[in-house]
Amino acid sequence: MSTALPAERPIRVVVSDDHPVVRQGLRSFLEAQGFAVVGEAADGDEAVRLVTETRPDVLLTDLVMPGVDGIETIRRLRAGGPPVGILVLTSFSGAEQVIPAIQAGADGYLLKDAGPGVLEDAIRAVHRGEPMLSPEAAAVVMARVAGEPAPAGPEHPDLERLTAREREVLAGLGRGLSNRQLAAELFVSEKTVKTHVSSVLAKLRVADRTQAALFAVRVGLVDPRR
Repeated sequence: MSTALPAERPIRVVVSDDHPVVRQGLRSFLEAQGFAVVGEAADGDEAVRLVTETRPDVLLTDLVMPGVDGIETIRRLRAGGPPVGILVLTSFSGAEQVIPAIQAGADGYLLKDAGPGVLEDAIRAVHRGEPMLSPEAAAVVMARVAGEPAPAGPEHPDLERLTAREREVLAGLGRGLSNRQLAAELFVSEKTVKTHVSSVLAKLRVADRTQAALFAVRVGLVDPRR
């Protein structure tokens, strides 16, 4: 009797970029790595339509496109589109691109000069539900959180699970504080901080401190003692 396991379904990807050569190159690379490219879009309108029609696992999108750009594409999909992991692949790493993309709902942010292996790993991470930021994008996020209050907006429902103290801990994680620094800032022991961090990760259903920090940015959380 055969004991062969069924083949794993390939990750289905829609590629959105206004340059045909870039789309062709990405398709060739992705298909060679075992991904299934189920659509190509040259602008945001087409990307939204393709994601709605084909229901891919991941949308790989540029930001700067004619007509509807990448950030508006992300907003539209998060507002009423089907569930999909969204990975930005762009040439721009400034705060004016990174922060709005993450706040709009991007799950990952990668630069076009990333190596092939990095791109493959990022797509698989986003498909697993893990946020993925290039080092350049991560630096922008941390600088913004450390230096400026995030704009106020509707409260994210996941924040309702957190106590007031856990929100302070989450804000500290977003600012890149260590457990020792959090303990000193909140006037509690490191053991207490560890307990709060574990509770925050569990309640937000994230795997580690980096994912919690990214969540804090995306929901516009501000340390209430500032």
